[in-house]
Amino acid sequence: MPIATGSHEETRRRPTASAHARARVLTTRSVPPGESLDYWHDAVLDTLVGMDIATGGGTYDATMRTDRLGDLEITTVDADPGQVHRAPRFIARGDGRKVFVAVQSTGRARVEQDGRTTELRTGDIGIFETVRPFRATFPERFRLKIFAIPRRLLELPEADVRRLTGRAVRPSGGLPALLAPLLERLADTSESYATPTAERLAESVIDLVAATVADQLGEDPAELPGADSVLLLRVKTYIRWHLSDPGLTPSVIAAVHGISVRYLHRLFQDEDTTVCQWIRELRLHECRRELAAQPPGAVSLGQVARRWGFASPAGFGKAFRNSFGLSPTDWLDRVRAGGTPC
Repeated sequence: MPIATGSHEETRRRPTASAHARARVLTTRSVPPGESLDYWHDAVLDTLVGMDIATGGGTYDATMRTDRLGDLEITTVDADPGQVHRAPRFIARGDGRKVFVAVQSTGRARVEQDGRTTELRTGDIGIFETVRPFRATFPERFRLKIFAIPRRLLELPEADVRRLTGRAVRPSGGLPALLAPLLERLADTSESYATPTAERLAESVIDLVAATVADQLGEDPAELPGADSVLLLRVKTYIRWHLSDPGLTPSVIAAVHGISVRYLHRLFQDEDTTVCQWIRELRLHECRRELAAQPPGAVSLGQVARRWGFASPAGFGKAFRNSFGLSPTDWLDRVRAGGTPC
């Protein structure tokens, strides 16, 4: 069984991306057949993390497409049967700062981590912790869609993530039934979203992954999020999707979610904020991001303000000054002059 071991004493052809609008595409078909496995090993090391890769033959047919969606890195792997092993020597190099959430799009996989072994079938979700060894065996050609999430953004204790590695999350109902098809769709359409939408989608996906992880820890009720936590996640996701609507009010949000306005305010009170303040801060964040990214004269303050749900430029200016101590114009002048934005 040929094995690519990752020895840096060997000279290899480094992976190069083929032309693509935004995504990076690597394929073994770009090198001679005899170099395919070594090429693929280097592609995996360069894109995901270091792993040993073993196959049943001397050549290997595989393609990897990688794109970004906000803070998420999404990699779709189409490959021949084989085995990957995240060995301790790779972890010592320090490239394990992300958690992999993967959807088995086609084929099967036998995964091992933290003393557990399971089979991922088509549609299942697997969670891989990159700071500890793991092994995955693919007995047939497969497609795997991998979402690399920075550990700090999940805001989950390592012990919680450890309890879900080496397990299959079946999309038979509840949050997994929402998460699995969403990840599948986003992996296929990541290039079609403009930057503001992509960032909002990424935030929602990370929140949904965190909620799904917590929900899967049902064997220990003390660690489950309360109903309020899940409801707050749904509310925040709804707000992000409707942020540009100036009619986004507490009464509208409460009615959509079948709760009272008083109950809605209580959800945000537990986070030391109010629903209106949270919406306003999110809108100001999007306005600042867009203003800083646009060349001078490309858009007016009023256009940006209305695009993100402020009813008038005057209201936007007042909210901006109250939050940052500067008018939007003065803040933008400081940013363009190379100053530190407040």
